[in-house]
Amino acid sequence: MSGSDVTRDGVTGGRPGREAPTGERAGRRRRRRGRGEQPMVPDAEFSSYYGKPVLNKPTWKALDIAGYLYLGGLAGASSLLAAGSTLSRRPGLARPAKLGAAGAISLSLVALVHDLGRPARFLNMLRVFKPTSPMSVGSWLLVGYAPLTMAAAAADVAGRYRLAGSAATAGAAVLGPAVATYTAVLLSDTAVPSWHEGHRQLPYVFAGSAATAASGLALAAAPVGEAGPARRMAALGAALELGAFRLMKGRLGLAAETFEQGRPYRLLRAAEALTAGGAALALLSGRVRDRRLAVAAGAALLSGSAALRFGVFQAGVDSAEDPKYTVVPQRERLAARGG
Repeated sequence: MSGSDVTRDGVTGGRPGREAPTGERAGRRRRRRGRGEQPMVPDAEFSSYYGKPVLNKPTWKALDIAGYLYLGGLAGASSLLAAGSTLSRRPGLARPAKLGAAGAISLSLVALVHDLGRPARFLNMLRVFKPTSPMSVGSWLLVGYAPLTMAAAAADVAGRYRLAGSAATAGAAVLGPAVATYTAVLLSDTAVPSWHEGHRQLPYVFAGSAATAASGLALAAAPVGEAGPARRMAALGAALELGAFRLMKGRLGLAAETFEQGRPYRLLRAAEALTAGGAALALLSGRVRDRRLAVAAGAALLSGSAALRFGVFQAGVDSAEDPKYTVVPQRERLAARGG
């Protein structure tokens, strides 16, 4: 037997169990395949070179950025509540809302700069204004909004410059909704599956969460007799937050799994319970005029809003780490276009 008659498998001819068909026999086999026979290929494993994920995991620090998301929402909605309370002559409600907005946005900026590493990086984002960049728009929005909240709070505490304080309160209220929701656009603009796939509903989720946080702070700090707008905001915000979040999960597809397991699941279940319970306590505190119930409602609403932001943040990090949340939806979209 010559060397050319022996394959690398140690047998003569082809590989074991595979005889190379020729002529008419090969033609019949090819025709049979053409009539719909499917090749037996195992499902692909969702992995990447050297075990690395398809996407780079977000490098944002959870405490800094999830805290930044939470505090920005609290500030923006508090400015709306402050303006409404001022117009309806509820000074006991307007003052904590103004102070809350100024304090929250200040801490939010501190958290953002801490995550960036040094203040110069934040200032560098202000060199140009890019309407197509949520980060650029958000940076300029914060620069315009923060001084207004501080001016409104300072005028209220000092009891002077009422005209300037009213103008600052109104200006902060105009920018407040954008401050409360632009972070949802910022997250959705990334390639992180759990954030990007929920881009239609996430701004509504964050708007509702901001409203519950602001109403929670007001309920805990304002007199019960003046807290009517805060109680109504709590009920409406809870309905919007919980309803929009359920709708978002139902439309996320595979990426919804990240909200149903591990730490995000525990945080989001806590958020749901705290928000619903806090809204119920808020309404009850108005009926019985019980200050203790109002404080408990405020604490529950503030905690529920924070748990939601941290849960959404962690779910996004988890979805970026697992390749299947990127690969499967892409394949499904390609298949849909091809069909």
